[in-house]
Amino acid sequence: MHQRGDINGKRNSWHVPGTHPLGPASNAHTADQPVACTLAMKSHHRLETAKDQITMEVAGSAARNGFEEGLSGGTETPGAKQITTWKQVQELAATKRAEPPNFEKSYLDDQSSMFYNRIMWRDWQYLHEVDLPSSQHFDFTVLSYNILSQDLLEKYMYLYQHCSPDILRWEYRWPKILRELQYWDAEVLCLQEVQEDHYRQYVQPTLSAYGYNSHYKRRTGRRTDGCCTSFKAQYFTLLCERHVEYFRPGIEVLNCDNVGIVLLLQPRLADSQDGCPPTPLCVANTHLAYHPERGDAKLAQVALLLAEVDELSCSSNGSRCPIILCGDLNSTPNSPLYQLLHNGVLDCKRGLPAWKVSGQRLSGPPHSKPLSSPLWPDILGINNHCQYVTQKATRTTDRRMYTREDILQLRDYALLRPEYLAVIEGVTDKQPGGEELGPRLLLQHRLNLTSAYLHYLAAKNRPEVTILSLGVGSTVDYIFYSAEPFPARPNKGLRFFVDGQLKLLGRLCLLSEDDLLKAQGLPNPWYSSDHLHLVARFSLELSK
Repeated sequence: MHQRGDINGKRNSWHVPGTHPLGPASNAHTADQPVACTLAMKSHHRLETAKDQITMEVAGSAARNGFEEGLSGGTETPGAKQITTWKQVQELAATKRAEPPNFEKSYLDDQSSMFYNRIMWRDWQYLHEVDLPSSQHFDFTVLSYNILSQDLLEKYMYLYQHCSPDILRWEYRWPKILRELQYWDAEVLCLQEVQEDHYRQYVQPTLSAYGYNSHYKRRTGRRTDGCCTSFKAQYFTLLCERHVEYFRPGIEVLNCDNVGIVLLLQPRLADSQDGCPPTPLCVANTHLAYHPERGDAKLAQVALLLAEVDELSCSSNGSRCPIILCGDLNSTPNSPLYQLLHNGVLDCKRGLPAWKVSGQRLSGPPHSKPLSSPLWPDILGINNHCQYVTQKATRTTDRRMYTREDILQLRDYALLRPEYLAVIEGVTDKQPGGEELGPRLLLQHRLNLTSAYLHYLAAKNRPEVTILSLGVGSTVDYIFYSAEPFPARPNKGLRFFVDGQLKLLGRLCLLSEDDLLKAQGLPNPWYSSDHLHLVARFSLELSK
């Protein structure tokens, strides 16, 4: 069932099927009839961009036909121009730019709002219904959003040449970003690319006024953006906070200025739910390195984050609390990095080139360096299970001691083909010994994570995308959550999961590449970031 849901920011409160999610249902509106309406609500948003916050509800098939007539050039109001193409939206934009700038009114008028709303409409997909009494479950919503740092936007302006300069200004973008945050009213927000001065001046004060406690970590070095995790103090209490810096001096594979935040949150129960304290919830938020050729750095960053999550989510009795992992991972769903997170294992036996780790490119540079094994030095204190280990004092000896694994690794390096060896048919075009080249890299974790999204739109027969970079769409943003593994086919290395203590109730559907191309990419006058936001609704069972 695909319907737009209205969460209303209340625990255990859901839109009732058959009623309009954005307002009172019309008498003619039934669950079987299509409905066209805009995303924004005057009563919900409290913003002063009145023209942008219009609400339109059309009930019944007859009303919908009239709506479509208006968009396709039906009966016109005298003096009004019907907008049906992107060119007409651009013409309207040119007219708007000719006027004195006034960011208190919207860049869009009513008709262009309907144009974008029809193209970029996102359904709410219900997945499960809670069959437990309200006293035995705790429901909450998670939103993950890369809001696009203004400094990065201005640094890489060539990526946004399709946009009018007006809609790229922070004064225009922030109210629209806030509109989305207000509308979904999620109990947990995981934001990426939050600029530090904007966090202090806009994000933190505004979210605080709406009842959120916010925690921020700026990227290291000279970077001005970072990650922000916020939660509603009415629903959660902070137990522990960890800031993860991926830059480690002297470690080549960890020389990027990316960061992450891991929070341990205790749900606050209603009076009717009083009893033994519920299990905590571990929430991780991160933004991994972008460079497609730095797959080694991305794997090392993920290992560091998973080690923090593993340590924070594990209780003294050995049990593990539910986990939510959000962020911009700069990796696609068919990548080895995604395989590590979802399947719990990454086994590279052929010297995997670093550029293949993220899946961002179909081809890489010639003579690219394969991933090394081990990927990071022992001084980092993390094993190949992505867990922290206790460092043991090494015994000083006059001779280097080699294990069998060390000898086999040296054998693998001896079989590597020199990068600039000339190819002579029958002489240097053969692999030594006819065996696979490169050392073996094996990474694992035991957190049992699965994605809240399927990465495919069955109704449109198209992959889901969260960005459209230079005309090419892909998924790089994720919400992972802990589930229970289900017996899988060992010959394909796939893992399947079923919901356990943490159940996925629903999610906000993503769009396809075709949808974003019709809207002339991201950002646009309707969405003010170059990423789509992800929203998922969960239920935490209290009886376990």
